[in-house]
Amino acid sequence: MTGPTDLPRLPDRSFTGLIDEARALQQETVELRRTVHRHPEVGLHLPRTQAAIKEALAGLPLEITEGRSTTSLTAVLRGAKPGPAVLLRGDMDALPLSEETGLDFASEVEGVMHACGHDTHVAMLVSAAKLLSRRAGELAGSVVFMFQPGEEGEHGARHMIHEGVLDAAGERVERAFGLHIIGTARSGLVQVKPGPVMASADKFDVLVTGKGGHGSEPDSALDPVPAAAAMVGALQTMVTRRISVFEPAVITVGRITAGTTSNIIPETAELEGTIRTLSERTRALVREELPKVCEAVGAAHGCRVSVDVTPGYPVSVNDDRVAAEVANVAASLLGLSNVEILASPVMKAEDFSYVLQRVPGAFAFLGGRPQGTDPADAEDNHSSRVCFDEGAMVHGVALHAAFALNALKES
Repeated sequence: MTGPTDLPRLPDRSFTGLIDEARALQQETVELRRTVHRHPEVGLHLPRTQAAIKEALAGLPLEITEGRSTTSLTAVLRGAKPGPAVLLRGDMDALPLSEETGLDFASEVEGVMHACGHDTHVAMLVSAAKLLSRRAGELAGSVVFMFQPGEEGEHGARHMIHEGVLDAAGERVERAFGLHIIGTARSGLVQVKPGPVMASADKFDVLVTGKGGHGSEPDSALDPVPAAAAMVGALQTMVTRRISVFEPAVITVGRITAGTTSNIIPETAELEGTIRTLSERTRALVREELPKVCEAVGAAHGCRVSVDVTPGYPVSVNDDRVAAEVANVAASLLGLSNVEILASPVMKAEDFSYVLQRVPGAFAFLGGRPQGTDPADAEDNHSSRVCFDEGAMVHGVALHAAFALNALKES
């Protein structure tokens, strides 16, 4: 699979009318999205968001369970016939960021914003639940709707897995699907890729300790700043000389902190950064080599060094077969022009990776670039000015529903 032309059209009568039904729900989808957007919450405890979701799902034939350790919410839809369970996921949390979009429904919470589009994910999944509830008679099995907090670094998916979301239907989920809106991709475009689709993400902290002194007499002190600066370059050299060119790895030092003023040599310097890889083997190698490099550079400068690597999300690996199903379903539902097979993975990270480690599934992207916006000018996710075309949610709602219908159609 190298491009959209490899995707066959798969006429499927079970998809007939899905787009029209999603479009008919669009006002409700938009209203929920804007409600959640106005009142964003950060982390694992999102009571207001959870309450909005419960209210929107009220009256549907769903079995709803609230999380114990977080404010997650799991809803199960039983089909008319027995069969396997599939999972659809939408994350709920926002980012600690002050909004600068100027939207009339902008965040009303100081310093918090839905800059990653999780508000659209919540709204699309709720509308998909409404759509599928109307079609429960066509389902041979169950649909598990996973409304997850704490995606932004809080391992929310892992909390829900530990509390049984993958067994919520009374049997193990057999297939899983997640969709993420992207502010820079053409609105309505679905992008998917078999195999590794998003990177792992680990955090590292380095403390370099020397001896403080007067800035005019560095020979009487032991300056940790040159040692810390040398580590930045040495880590980039390590990536190119210890890691195979066919096993991508990214090390970024995002913060260097040292000193208080111009004429004082500080006692310590700190580095903080991120490690991104596309295989667990390379991930393990980088985590082993990074402390060695920093400690050796520090020793060459006469400084003591301590390194702490904090594990983050693992590599997100799509099941080849499920990724192909997503692509084919999207092509049948939306047309070939709205489907793209990604040539390369994305080096961002995602905690849906925990689900993909346990269940065959696929994680895809939905373009949400505002209409009329030049691609070069479009703000990316996590920007304080990012905006998403709400019209793209029609495709997202319909695709969630089509994936479940395709997975649970009677043999």
